[in-house]
Amino acid sequence: VNNKGIITQQFSKEEGLQNKNVLSIFVDRQQHLWLGLDNGIDLIAYNSAIKQINPQQQDASGYTALIYDKRLYAGTSGGLFAVTLQPMDDLSFSLGRFDFINNTKGQVWHLSNINNQLLMGHHDGAFRIDKNSAQPIASPQGSWNFVPMGNVFPAKQLLMGHYNGISVFDYNSSGFVLQQNIPNFNESSRFVAIDQQNNTWVSHPYHGVYKITHQPNTAFSTKAYNQQHGLPSTLNNHVFKIKNEVIVATEKGIYRYDSEKDQFVMSSYYKNLLGTQSIRYVKEDAVGNIWFVHDKTLGVIDLSGKVAQTIYLPELSSKLLSGFEFMYPVNDQNIFLGAEKGFIHINFEKYKKNVPPLQVQVRQVRIVDQTDSLLFGGYFDQVNEPPTQASAAVPTIKNHWKTIRFEFSAPLFAYQSNIEYSYRLKGFDNEWSEYNSRTEKEYTKLPAGNYSFEVKVRNNLLQESATAIYRFTVLPPWYASTWAYVLYLTIFFFGLWYTYRWLKKKFRLQQNRFQHEQNRLLYIHDLERSKNESEMVTLRNEKLEAEINHKNSELASAAMHLVKKGELLTKLKGELSQIMKGVENPQAISDVKKLIRTLSEDDNIDKEWENFTKHFDKVHSDFVVNLKETHPSLTGNEIKLCTYLRMNLSTKEIAQLMNISVRGVEISRYRLRKKLQLPSEVNLFDYLISLQKDK
Repeated sequence: VNNKGIITQQFSKEEGLQNKNVLSIFVDRQQHLWLGLDNGIDLIAYNSAIKQINPQQQDASGYTALIYDKRLYAGTSGGLFAVTLQPMDDLSFSLGRFDFINNTKGQVWHLSNINNQLLMGHHDGAFRIDKNSAQPIASPQGSWNFVPMGNVFPAKQLLMGHYNGISVFDYNSSGFVLQQNIPNFNESSRFVAIDQQNNTWVSHPYHGVYKITHQPNTAFSTKAYNQQHGLPSTLNNHVFKIKNEVIVATEKGIYRYDSEKDQFVMSSYYKNLLGTQSIRYVKEDAVGNIWFVHDKTLGVIDLSGKVAQTIYLPELSSKLLSGFEFMYPVNDQNIFLGAEKGFIHINFEKYKKNVPPLQVQVRQVRIVDQTDSLLFGGYFDQVNEPPTQASAAVPTIKNHWKTIRFEFSAPLFAYQSNIEYSYRLKGFDNEWSEYNSRTEKEYTKLPAGNYSFEVKVRNNLLQESATAIYRFTVLPPWYASTWAYVLYLTIFFFGLWYTYRWLKKKFRLQQNRFQHEQNRLLYIHDLERSKNESEMVTLRNEKLEAEINHKNSELASAAMHLVKKGELLTKLKGELSQIMKGVENPQAISDVKKLIRTLSEDDNIDKEWENFTKHFDKVHSDFVVNLKETHPSLTGNEIKLCTYLRMNLSTKEIAQLMNISVRGVEISRYRLRKKLQLPSEVNLFDYLISLQKDK
């Protein structure tokens, strides 16, 4: 009820309530009404910028709407309806009961106010609305639309697109009168637009785009445009006039006509805003915003700000009448859309301003293994307390829980279709996810660590909420716990110590084995060296023995030489003595005596003895010297006798060498034994050898 006491709006079973018995009413923070009924609860989005309008609850599809003479006319698949409007900015609050307009039963395709006359395109033809009834003005079956030719009021001519082409009407004092049908053109003309050069453009969803040209006093000419003329396809092309420019909405975006090339080209302006997505419907509102329909989603290019912004209205997805899209933008507060059931009213100004504060909450956290367990139920403290998690409230989760599931939501009941969620798990994935409509997220087999699950919500105006955070800790498995690591460290250090002891013992054993081996090798080496030295000594001794034998042989030869020489001299002296006895000449005798005396001289014999002594000492290691040191009282002849005895010469050989008789040698030996003080049982030769060994 308004402030004048007039009922402006009512909600009953006809408007969609479950029943009429309203037991309680509650207004939430968004000024929406919650009704407690006999059989349940209803929500009336009373303060919403988007509302449903269903004339007389017929559930008929809405095709067209127009405000004329302070009344809202709504054309549906069941006929034409009208309601008187209250003087309110938002007309959705002034819509009372709709009245049916007589003679309009059936599909109402189009409404136009041309020259202050309300014209209706109907399945049965063209009509003029007069108060509460419809009057026919033309008989062609199926009238799609009316387009005035020119911008001058009143329009002198208009075009009417119908099922079988286009008709031209003239305007006179009696109203609109059919002049002619455009010849040679029989396409169904639901989409018609006139460009700045007065060319008429018509599109057929299955046959392509047509240009109809007509100059005064000339005939109409028609040209078809398809893929050969730049369009992406022959199918699904829709002609519209936006900002005084004829454009074509296609499956690959929006194209414009290039008159110089007589071709259609991609519009760079719309491509930057809409890309190359399929567009089915385009409409410009009173303030210049461009509304469009992509598939079954309504969007708008909002030009009210400094930068053009593309806004989608997801709450209307799948509610528009697909294939027969319609929009009637009265102003920013009143935009009417045709829907599958009735109409939809949009207060776009309110839609942009009346955005509730965005808020998101983690509603539930469950951990799952073979069973599940509720970890968090949505509140950290009291229900109305700020959802802040204290440090003491951070739970720890044992590692055997394989899955953790988060559920979240935004408490905006009338805006659920407008919001999308983005989330991340810090400590596992630090990148935010793409925005989507999912309200739950699962993670499986998380490694041990500290985690923070963060979620935020965004509406279709790209406004974001604050981040809701839930922190938790996943404990490591028993084999990765602190005590396990302490045990591992203990085992590690014990292993190091044991390894050190083992290596030390092994090193000692190796060292002992090495030392033993070294000793063995040294021993073998010493044996080999001793053997070698023994062999060398043996060889040396053998060599020395050979040398001694050689020297003894030489000494023996020398001694024999001396013996032979002595014998020779003795023989010579004897023979000379015999010769002297037989010589009577005194002179000869004197000479013989002289010769005998010469042979008897001992000088040469002494020299030869000295030489013999030297050689003998070399062979027998200074035997003579040692003998003189031991027995310094020995005479020269006694030393000679010892030398000859050491050489083991016979008595006869010694007698020859010493120039004495054999008897003299034996006497000399006897005397020598006494002088050497040798007992009778000691061999003189053995004594002389032992004397040399002792030295």
